[in-house]
Amino acid sequence: MNVAKSGYRVFSANSTAACTELAKKITERLGVELGKSVVYQESNRETRVDVKESVRGQTIFIIQTIPRDVNTAIMELLVMAYALKTSCAKNIIGVIPYFPYSKQCKMRKRGSIVCKLLASMLAKAGLTHIITMDLHQKEIQGFFSFPVDNLRASPFLLQYIQEEVPDYRNAIIVAKSPSAAKRAQSYAERLRLGLAVMHGEAQCSESDMADGRHSPPCVRNTSGHPGLELPSGSKQQAPFPGIELPIMMAKEKPPITVVGDVGGRIAIIVVVVTNTVPHEVQKLQCPKIKTVDVSMILAEAIRRIHNGESMAYLFRNITVDD
Repeated sequence: MNVAKSGYRVFSANSTAACTELAKKITERLGVELGKSVVYQESNRETRVDVKESVRGQTIFIIQTIPRDVNTAIMELLVMAYALKTSCAKNIIGVIPYFPYSKQCKMRKRGSIVCKLLASMLAKAGLTHIITMDLHQKEIQGFFSFPVDNLRASPFLLQYIQEEVPDYRNAIIVAKSPSAAKRAQSYAERLRLGLAVMHGEAQCSESDMADGRHSPPCVRNTSGHPGLELPSGSKQQAPFPGIELPIMMAKEKPPITVVGDVGGRIAIIVVVVTNTVPHEVQKLQCPKIKTVDVSMILAEAIRRIHNGESMAYLFRNITVDD
């Protein structure tokens, strides 16, 4: 395809090997050339972006994977988007397979919803659309003032298990925690396999920190429990004097157990990952990790968005729990 006549460009937002490799695979599938740009950090770690070709009136897709240095990757994306905006690009679409800060999408006591902040920053920088994969929570899409296409990697992972895992019929899908049981059950049902759940793993449940309702109440000891006393000299008054609040029992994590029959079976937890985030070091540390290429679905999403075609085809065979 002639790049000049295609009406769109594809740029890579950083020069890391993983991002460049994914961007090249996508452009090869689309039959276009990767846009010419330079992204680098100054000696003081400031991010600088130089776009080396005209983007006036074009639809621009920015490929950005998120390496270990998350904040630098975010700045690269923001600065590149703003540079394209000021260069009169028609539309700027971010292809961010793993969306950063997606786990900080709920209020946790005196914290903040950082994911909402990032969504506002991307809009301010000039992005008009985002393509991502497997958001931590689907409701995150409501944080954005522009369209979000939340693609799924599950068809690729299921296909890999069926084709590459020897005797996969003797396998069992294992959820590493109760919170992951729904998605694991979805995989198990489509593969016609059993399900096991690990319970008691040392981790904090998001539901326990979702809001401020579990914060220590601001009351003075009434008839009181020792655990509810305020420090001496506090001026805060009990809202309802005379009311005795129940004791808040501390959590006790049980020993790690596995619910389900895994004896003599192939346990599938995470063996298979996609090339949406860099993980070369992890593969060296654990040779069992296998990488599945998802450039095909990202390239197809770009093609359909540019041509104004429906995205429904990319969501076939996707369940509610994916």
